[in-house]
Amino acid sequence: MNELVLDNIYKKGSKGKRVRLIQEWLSLNNIHVCVDGDFGPATEEAVRQFQEREGLKKDGIVNKKTYSRLVFPMKQALTPITVNEKSLGEMIISYAVQHTQQTPREIGGQNKGPWVRLYMNGHEGPQWPWCAGFACFILKKACKTLEVALPIKLSFSCDSLAVDAKQRGLFMKENNVLDKTQITPGSFFLVRRTSTDWIHTGIVERTKEDFFYTIEGNTNDEGSREGYEVCQRIRGYKKKDFIVFE
Repeated sequence: MNELVLDNIYKKGSKGKRVRLIQEWLSLNNIHVCVDGDFGPATEEAVRQFQEREGLKKDGIVNKKTYSRLVFPMKQALTPITVNEKSLGEMIISYAVQHTQQTPREIGGQNKGPWVRLYMNGHEGPQWPWCAGFACFILKKACKTLEVALPIKLSFSCDSLAVDAKQRGLFMKENNVLDKTQITPGSFFLVRRTSTDWIHTGIVERTKEDFFYTIEGNTNDEGSREGYEVCQRIRGYKKKDFIVFE
């Protein structure tokens, strides 16, 4: 189902996946309601509050106009960016920043919600950590805009990304980084647990001598590999390897 397009009108008494989606978007728009797929009086009131805030007809009914306003943040994040002679790395950063500005985050449970499904090709749930999904989604979008081939094979697995990057000569070990300018903006960082196991990934926004700036998904203020949002962070180089695209 196309989650950005409403297939029907929904109101009190409606039930099902589309109602759950409406409830997710109400909560993502900071009008928090139980995500249970049941359009009851609480959901109706939440819709009214959203409509009032957005200057829409306050009837508690979700039609195409109300729904379009609900999903507006994702539409903004997906808006194509003009090339303007951008390199691949610059385009990756541009799309990553555009997504970050719309505050993508989980809703309805661990690794759940419209943003997770977007980055994970429809998958969601505890078994679907989405850091690699976010980074690869942005890379794919950048390559499509520039009409260039993907530099690596996309994957939801950090380990698979590392293995493929090694085969293509794009992998850079932490102890082989002699000059931080080798790590170009738009590259991926990988949090290393062992020499053959990586547990988190994200996009390098820019580097300094002792630290670097990132844009990453499925993280939080503590930098956890099982967070809940896309955000910008500052990280040190310890236990980090890199996939360098340019």
